Amino acid sequence: MSNSLKEIFLYFFRLGFVAFGGPAAHVAMLEEDLVQKRKWLTEEEFLDYMGATNLIPGPNSTEMTMHCGYHRGGAAGLFIAGMSFIFPAVLLTLIVAYFFEEYSQIAWVEPMVDGIKAAVLSFIAAAILKLGKKAVKDNFLLVVGLMVIATNFFLGINEIYCILGAGIIVALIKGKLLYKQLNSFAIIPLFGIIGGSFSQAKLFLIFLKVGAVLFGSGYVLFAYLNGELIDNLGWLTHPDLVEAIAIGQVTPGPVLSTATFVGYKLGGVSGACLATIGIFLPSFFYVWLLNPLLKKMKQSPILQCFLQGVNVAAVAVMLVVTYEMGRSILIDWKTILICALSFFVYFYFKGINTLWIILGGAVGGFILSYF
Repeated sequence: MSNSLKEIFLYFFRLGFVAFGGPAAHVAMLEEDLVQKRKWLTEEEFLDYMGATNLIPGPNSTEMTMHCGYHRGGAAGLFIAGMSFIFPAVLLTLIVAYFFEEYSQIAWVEPMVDGIKAAVLSFIAAAILKLGKKAVKDNFLLVVGLMVIATNFFLGINEIYCILGAGIIVALIKGKLLYKQLNSFAIIPLFGIIGGSFSQAKLFLIFLKVGAVLFGSGYVLFAYLNGELIDNLGWLTHPDLVEAIAIGQVTPGPVLSTATFVGYKLGGVSGACLATIGIFLPSFFYVWLLNPLLKKMKQSPILQCFLQGVNVAAVAVMLVVTYEMGRSILIDWKTILICALSFFVYFYFKGINTLWIILGGAVGGFILSYF
């Protein structure tokens, strides 16, 4: 291994163990370390990569590590950076998943888990609010978002089709997209809804599909998984999904390590591995194939319009799913109280780490179990 590739491995492997705080914190760490301190790339190059990651599906901060690895060490650097950053989060999530599944049914642990689920709703709502302010740029996009809520909530249209459909509609109307250019989205129908009983192959294909079309924040993942694993297949419940989100928050690295927890819950260690590979695999190939074209993509008005539609639709389906999760989690005065206190703490103490919200929910659930 060359010195540059070894350097890439050591940096991103270490980062994977300490990168708490979500995508925004990860990007800030990368900028400080690789632009300011190590001088691997310029501020302008870093900003170009940041803008470009928003134009392709996948976890933004993980794709930023891949871009930086590619910039430093070519295609080999891309794969080494991505895998080095992902591996620590996956390993830690797998360990947490094992203990969680083994001990979460113990009598004194159950109220703590219920408290965590109630607390998690606070920062999901905060993410929706923050993303919504950025996504709803004009009245037209507001109407698109309301249409997505209606089609998803009242008609039960799958989240993936709602989000991609909104992107295409906005591109058609605002970007004046020609019909022949829709061919670039032809891959989506190949992934149609997969029904039937559980199998490892179906699990892998579901996460591969989600990884291939996941735009926006890592929080959008739970909206996709709601449609695929709860509504379509019934493999999970809403409380299960909130557990997965909480685990993704308390472990460092990419939030999409949530997939590891879900995979373990459904199919053990092999399920965890398949779900993890499925969710991250598309990002490696997107970055590898599209890195040379990023500047042209960034300047495309059609892609910009498509992304606007995708972003507002993603917020809309997150809102619907959060409402449904709240109905299944807030089942008594204790969970409602924990949720309300979590909202207060999160919004009053600006910038508080979500880890403290989760720990507070656990402690609150334990204490209130005696009342």
